[in-house]
Amino acid sequence: MKNTSQTDASFPALSLEAHRGGRGLMPENTIIAMINAMKIEGITTLEMDTHITKDHEVVVTHDDYLSPAFMLTPEGKEIPSSDAKKYPIYGLSYAELSKFDIGTKYYSAFPQQRKIKTYIPRLEDLIDSVQAYIKANNKKQYFYNIETKCSEKGDNILHPEPGRFVELLMNVIEKKKITPYVVIQSFDKRTIQIIHKKYPQVKTSYLVNNKKSYEENIADLGFKPFILSPDFKMVDADLVQKAHRDGVKIVPWTANSSEEINRLKGLKVDGIISDYPDLLVK
Repeated sequence: MKNTSQTDASFPALSLEAHRGGRGLMPENTIIAMINAMKIEGITTLEMDTHITKDHEVVVTHDDYLSPAFMLTPEGKEIPSSDAKKYPIYGLSYAELSKFDIGTKYYSAFPQQRKIKTYIPRLEDLIDSVQAYIKANNKKQYFYNIETKCSEKGDNILHPEPGRFVELLMNVIEKKKITPYVVIQSFDKRTIQIIHKKYPQVKTSYLVNNKKSYEENIADLGFKPFILSPDFKMVDADLVQKAHRDGVKIVPWTANSSEEINRLKGLKVDGIISDYPDLLVK
C-alpha cells in the first residue's frame, strides 16, 4: 500500500546528516546513535549503511565482517585481528549477529564516543524506533540516507547480487511507508541504477571518491541522480555549479572539522555528512 499522504515530502534545503548516526558521539549505525542524533537541533537526516544477513534480514552496519576494532563477541571478548574475516555479515543469521556487542569496546578512532552495550539492528527495527521517537516528541519527519554496501567482487560471497539486495531493502522501506523520506546511496552504481529503473520515485545518491570530473561520473552512472555525494575533498565551486546547472544536489562526506564544514557551506552545497553532527549545527 502506498503512503500517498507523504508523496509531497520536500528534501531539506541543507541536509545536515549524522554519518552512521554520528559515530563520533555514539556507537555507529545503532538505534541509540540515531536517537541521539535526533536530539541535536538542526539535524535533518540520518545516514546509515545496510548489509544482508544469511537469513536475508536487512541490517544496519558498515563492514563486510564484524570488526575487531570495535566489536566484542557475545561473551564480551575481543575479536583477535587474526579473526578479522571470521564473521562475515552475510554468513551469520540475524539471531547470531545480534548477540555481538558493538558499543562497549573503546574505539581509538573516536575517543569521544560514548560506550554503551548495544547491537547491530535490523533496518526494520531501527525505522520503528526512529518513527516512534518522532511521534512521541512531535518532531518533524527526518530523512533516511541509506547506503547499500556491495560491490561486484562481493556478489553472492559478501552479499546477494544487486537486484536481490535492492528487493530486500525496498521491501522494508515500502512496508514501513517511509519511501518519500528515503535516499538510497551507493558506491556501487548497479544498485542505484536498479532503483532508478524499478523505483523511479525513490531518490538516489551516487557516492564517489575518484579523480573523475563531474561529467565523467554522471556519464559513468548513466543518468542524473538526485544527489552526487563526493568525498568532501573533491568539492570545489566548479563542481557545485555544474551539478546545480543539471539540477543535481551535492552532499559531500565525511567532513569532521568546523573548518571543513564551514568551507563546504560557503560553497553552497546541499548537505553535509559528518561523524560529528553537533559540529554541523554550530
